[in-house]
Amino acid sequence: MIVDKAIYAGGTRSDIDGDISDAFDLARSQGECFVWIGLFEPDEAEFELVKEELRLHPLAAEDAVTAHQRPKLERYGDTLFVVLKTLSYIDETSDIEVGEIMVFLGRDFVVTVRHGAGNPLGPVRKRLEESPELLKHGSTSVLYAVCDEVVDRYGLVVHEVEVDIIGLEKAVFDPSARDVTEDVYSLKREVLEFRAAEDPLVPVLQDIVRGRVAECGSTREYFRDVLDHLLLVDGQVDAHNELLNSVLTAHLALLGKQQNEDMRKISAWAAIIAVPTAIAGIYGMNFVHMPELRWTFAYPMVIVAMAVICTVLFRKLRKSGWL
Repeated sequence: MIVDKAIYAGGTRSDIDGDISDAFDLARSQGECFVWIGLFEPDEAEFELVKEELRLHPLAAEDAVTAHQRPKLERYGDTLFVVLKTLSYIDETSDIEVGEIMVFLGRDFVVTVRHGAGNPLGPVRKRLEESPELLKHGSTSVLYAVCDEVVDRYGLVVHEVEVDIIGLEKAVFDPSARDVTEDVYSLKREVLEFRAAEDPLVPVLQDIVRGRVAECGSTREYFRDVLDHLLLVDGQVDAHNELLNSVLTAHLALLGKQQNEDMRKISAWAAIIAVPTAIAGIYGMNFVHMPELRWTFAYPMVIVAMAVICTVLFRKLRKSGWL
């Protein structure tokens, strides 16, 4: 579906009354302006008109409809095709939801195609319309604003992940806490998914900042700021991944230590119980010719001997740390 459409000339918005074809014709006739069409999860039929009007490459058009692309920047003739991964943090489940934004960029048009609930572009459009000086840079100002919004959201999500890791660290070193191995693995999967979304975007922005994308020449300094923020996030994601490895190692080591302590206690109690069991087993065989069978004090002596031996074993094992 079409979320919004407008013509921008000299940093000022003009609403489109007719259909998309009329808007493109009007923009071409006016000269220094561009059309921005915003789409949300269009199907093939909805996107076909845009594809035909702008003569988009079939492969790029297919990617825009089906989604599930990695972040990239590709050129099809005079059109740039940029894919961005959007991230949003879900507080209830501590999961990271991944979406996509595709941007088709030409001299006199921008088409944004959004998939997923994250990163709505309404606030981006509003912020741009409140910055006419930025809009005067043309269609590349939209690409900058979208990239800036996406990377800013990365910063918010990376903070939430850090809070989750701190919580896991506390749980790992809490003696009364439950086994959190599954939680560590789950968060590690989320961090790896985060990395798959943001890391491929680094070379895309580096190409723009280094002047390899001629269309973005007038907005390179803006993209440099976005790249700086993205590199900061990239470093934090790598640090979080390494920290989760350390948390998992520590947790498994503590689990192993606890299991060893449990086994030592079980072995110690088995050794104590073995003494009366052995003595009782011997005297329980009921042979006719056994010493002390007819002695008056045999029974209490055996009981006392069992108690003394078990007590001595208990104290020695307790002193050695086995109990």
